[in-house]
Amino acid sequence: MKIAVLTSGGDAPGMNAAVRAVVRKGIFNNCEVFGVREGFRGILTEDFIPMQLGSVADVIQRGGTILRTARCEEFKTPAGMDKAIANLRRREIDAVIVIGGDGSIRGAQALNDRGILAVAVPGTIDNDIAATEVTIGFDTAVNTACNAIDKIRDTAASHQRLFIIELMGRNSGAIALAAGLAAGAESIIVPELPYDLDEVSRRLEGSRRRGKLHSIILVAEGVASAYEIAAELKKRTNQDNRVIVLGHLQRGGSPTAFDRILASRMASEAVDLVLAGKGGRLVVVQNGRYTHVDISSALAQKAVFDSEAFELAKILSI
Repeated sequence: MKIAVLTSGGDAPGMNAAVRAVVRKGIFNNCEVFGVREGFRGILTEDFIPMQLGSVADVIQRGGTILRTARCEEFKTPAGMDKAIANLRRREIDAVIVIGGDGSIRGAQALNDRGILAVAVPGTIDNDIAATEVTIGFDTAVNTACNAIDKIRDTAASHQRLFIIELMGRNSGAIALAAGLAAGAESIIVPELPYDLDEVSRRLEGSRRRGKLHSIILVAEGVASAYEIAAELKKRTNQDNRVIVLGHLQRGGSPTAFDRILASRMASEAVDLVLAGKGGRLVVVQNGRYTHVDISSALAQKAVFDSEAFELAKILSI
C-alpha cells in the first residue's frame, strides 16, 4: 500500500511527531510512505518524497513541520482538485493522511469524496475542532503562552502596570482561557462570550483599592486588537498600560510530552484506518479514548466553550 502524508494550514507543535508515527507505523505494516511537501500545494506540484525510517529520525522533539506547509487556493478549485486527483493516481497513491486544522480536514474530505482514500488528524493550536477533546499543538501553545505571561507578570509587578496580552486562537478563546486560568490572569476576553470593559475596569479599580498595583488582561485575537482594548481601558481607568502581542511565538517550540504522545497515537490510529480501508474519517479523542468520526459530521459541529472553567478563572482572580 502506498500512503502519502502531508501537513497543511498553520503549523502546530507535534506535527513532526505525527509524521514520524505515520512513516514508522506504515513501514512496520509493509507500506510505502511518501511525504508531501508544502501541504496540498505539494500534491499539485508533485513534490512527493519517499520516506524511510531514517527520514523521521530526531524529529519528535522539533516544532514546526519538516514537510513544511502552505495555503493553496488552487486546490480548492475544480481544476485544482482534478489535477490533485490525477497526480495521486498517476503515482498510484492508495491513501492520504492529512494533518491540520479545519481547512485541512475539509481538504481530506474533498479527496475522499473523489475516490482517494483520505483520513484526517487534527493538528491546530486553536483547539477548535468540536469532535475531539484536544488537538495536536494546543497543550504546547498554552504552555508557551503561560510561560510568557509569567515573565510579563514579573515586569508588571516591578513597574505597577497593567499589561494587555493578545493571544492566538483565530475565532476560539481556548488558548486564552487555558493560559489565563493557569497563569492567574485578572481578566480574560474571548470571542465566545460578550465582554464588558466597564466591568473589567471596575475589577481593576477594585484590585487597586485593595493594594494590588499590577494586573494582566488576556485578549483572544478573535475578539479585537489588544491595542484597541488597551486604549479603551486607559480612558476608563487612567491606568498606565502596555500591550504585548504574542503572535506566532505560540506556534513554535519543542512540543510538550503530552503533544508528542497525542500526535503519535492519533497518527497511529490514522494508519490503522487507511489499512482497514476506512476513508473520510477524522481521528479524535473522546472521553479519553482514541477513536474516529465521520469528517462531515465532525465539521458540522460547533466547538463547545468551557464556561465552567471561565467562571472559575473569574472567581479565582478576584
